[in-house]
Amino acid sequence: MATEAKSEAGAPTRAAKKNRLPLIIIALAVLAGGGGAAWWFFLKPKPVVAGSPVPETHSSRAAAIYYKFDPAFVVNFGSDGNTRYLQITLEAMSRDAAVIEQIKNNEPAIRNDLVLLYSAQQPEALLAPEGKEKLRQATLEAVRKTIAAEGAKSEAVEAVYFTSFVIQ
Repeated sequence: MATEAKSEAGAPTRAAKKNRLPLIIIALAVLAGGGGAAWWFFLKPKPVVAGSPVPETHSSRAAAIYYKFDPAFVVNFGSDGNTRYLQITLEAMSRDAAVIEQIKNNEPAIRNDLVLLYSAQQPEALLAPEGKEKLRQATLEAVRKTIAAEGAKSEAVEAVYFTSFVIQ
């Protein structure tokens, strides 16, 4: 009975387990070889051919710089005896620090132009998203106009954003 591969209970003996060990080692070697081959074909870096452009991994654009006009703009408007109020918190965006400095230095003139612009608006027009977008574009043009009058690059002011917009 000692020479049989199975014991009386039907479980494999030590000799039968030794026969499986080479199969397990071969299976692990095949899996490791397959993983290495997959890495070689799919994940290895591609060689750069001489004369071909090298793709940039980072954006060539500078980071956006925001300037917040503080305090918020508060104007009253409405001509039919029904006085309404508009409160706007505004931020200007540029990628040029010198332009942001120009905005800071000319903030009183910019604020004056924007207060006049905002107080001339009709409340009904500002209730629709299109009216708000039109006002945002007019705000951008007003900021650019003031900056250009001072000799700065007005096109460097890329956008203005309403971070708060309240009509009451």
